[in-house]
Amino acid sequence: MGEFRQNLPILFYNNGMMNKIMVLHGPNLNLLGRREPQIYGTCTLNEINQKLTQQAQNAGLAISCFQSNSEHEIINKIHQALDEQIYCIIFNPAAYTHTSVAIRDALCAVAIPFIEVHISNIYSREPFRQHSYFSDIAKGTISGLGVEGYKLALDSIINELERSA
Repeated sequence: MGEFRQNLPILFYNNGMMNKIMVLHGPNLNLLGRREPQIYGTCTLNEINQKLTQQAQNAGLAISCFQSNSEHEIINKIHQALDEQIYCIIFNPAAYTHTSVAIRDALCAVAIPFIEVHISNIYSREPFRQHSYFSDIAKGTISGLGVEGYKLALDSIINELERSA
């Protein structure tokens, strides 16, 4: 790692440790590429994760990606983010957007900044999908820009790190 680290901008280190980003994907996103492509497109979750990993590595950031259909697993991962000293979370809560006070409470408890991402525009969908339990506590929200929203969220984090250097 020493040689690799020497080539990275100093701004991507926090107290000598590489800044880490966590990407969390909520329920049913494991079916991306096959599930309602007219709404969610044809890109798979694996392709999204590969693109984000490459983007993060190019910027000198560590990144981990996790998907679960289970609320308690997402909550556990959010709790782990505190121990792992995650700098920021990119989070697509999917259907939990509209239902999970428990995930909201977990995000508030760890107080790690996060960017909420939605592939579809939740505000142009059914009325029950137009409320988010996360938007008011998120650092920012990206909705309706397809899978590009994930890239834009990571771009925002990279830009913030560059400005704070």
